Amino acid sequence: MKPTKFVFLVTAVMFFAVLALDITLPAMVLSAMALSNWLVLSAGTTQFQRRRGTA
Repeated sequence: MKPTKFVFLVTAVMFFAVLALDITLPAMVLSAMALSNWLVLSAGTTQFQRRRGTA
């Protein structure tokens, strides 16, 4: 294998690995945020609900 082809191959592999991380990490963060939001909302606490008719 020629050195130029090897360098191109390594560069391409690094590019696509970083591209996959660029998609995966934000997706994991957004999933964790959605899960924490669901856990808070499903706790069933009613003390933070607003009363109707108060000004």
